Amino acid sequence: MGAKLIKIASIYFVIGVLFGMFMSMTHNFGLASVHAHINLLGWASLALAGLIYSVYPIAGETPLAKAHFWLHNIGLPIMMIGLIVLVSGVPSVEPVIAVGGLITVISVILFMINVLKNVNATYFKSKGLNYNRNKTTPL
Repeated sequence: MGAKLIKIASIYFVIGVLFGMFMSMTHNFGLASVHAHINLLGWASLALAGLIYSVYPIAGETPLAKAHFWLHNIGLPIMMIGLIVLVSGVPSVEPVIAVGGLITVISVILFMINVLKNVNATYFKSKGLNYNRNKTTPL
């Protein structure tokens, strides 16, 4: 699941950059909220989740990971399309944004549950690697 998330995150990255370039070229920054949400929830969040699932493949192979992937990538486009329509002057689209946002939030909660359940030292120990998260060095 890690590679899939990283790949789709790169698509969101290109979309976010194109939104930024469009706003810069037109000097119309009305879509700044869409640009920010695509870059944060699409590019940054999904890329980080992909990296986590790559480092902890046990977490990336769970049904929670699959649900996180699909819900996030269904909810975010719904929310972003709704936000574009809202910024374009159609306030009646707010429920669509809410539905997309709720789906995305549920996906993030599933990600958190997956991380709390499946990201631990077990993977490192199974590979014979040293894992000591309490090791600190003085400044």
